[in-house]
Amino acid sequence: MSEKREKRGLGRGLSALMADVNLSPREGADQGPARRPDLRVPVERLEPNPDQPRRDFDAEALNELAASIREKGVIQPLIVRQNPRKSDGYEIVAGERRWRAAQIAQLHEVPVLIRDFDDGEVLEIAIIENIQRADLNPVEEAMGYRQLMERFGHTQEKLAEGLSKSRSHIANLLRLLTLPVEVQDWLRGGKLTAGHARALVTAEDPVALARKVMSKGLSVRETEQLARVAAGKTDNMTRRRSATEKDADTRALEQDLSANLGLRVAIDHRSDGSGQLSIGYKTLDQLDQLCQVLSTTR
Repeated sequence: MSEKREKRGLGRGLSALMADVNLSPREGADQGPARRPDLRVPVERLEPNPDQPRRDFDAEALNELAASIREKGVIQPLIVRQNPRKSDGYEIVAGERRWRAAQIAQLHEVPVLIRDFDDGEVLEIAIIENIQRADLNPVEEAMGYRQLMERFGHTQEKLAEGLSKSRSHIANLLRLLTLPVEVQDWLRGGKLTAGHARALVTAEDPVALARKVMSKGLSVRETEQLARVAAGKTDNMTRRRSATEKDADTRALEQDLSANLGLRVAIDHRSDGSGQLSIGYKTLDQLDQLCQVLSTTR
């Protein structure tokens, strides 16, 4: 029951939550006038959110932030709520990096804003805060968008508006999640850029093409050309029919469905009004996810 309530989204609204967690690209930089904190709290009375999606904190980046805090203090207050496990403490909703860096800087207390958030809102804010961070790789960012869509019912349009991103940016990132895990790992590790990966999304064998791209050090343009040539060799008739028969609206619909489902989608629309929609999956986990989506759709 709780999962169904969470799927309906939050009554507070994405834009209201964004007002609390809106971050500058780099914490510790000049962020303009800070909001006035509700109070200052000793660092030992604060605890991280145990469900925080982000587990790894780069030591070098934390030390840089700590150096800035020593000089300027904690400019942006942390967002906290009353700790549901301890009556005399607070749980960090947004700002765990600042809390960790403040301890490195040997600050005894930090400014906080106290909010009355439930568990669902805390998770949503944690995802939003992570998406806003400048050091996320494209796969992490895409997974954040997918979590917001699947768990809280947000559409691409609402995410684009609330997060100040273009809808095409979100759709293109979500398409990266249709790539094989091996290619996603290369993208996470910086061996491929998002531009390279987007060119491989519709390839018949993206893993083989990705290996060739990395070994030859191909540019994004060269990767796009390589993918086109590979598509022509493996299925020239399909490529030709797609170019001549599918209009822009059909291709856009394919991309939207693919981004929303995280799977490859093909629409074969015939002149008599009938047609066929195909959804491809590469693993049993993807099939299981598709079955869950189809079984819960009303």
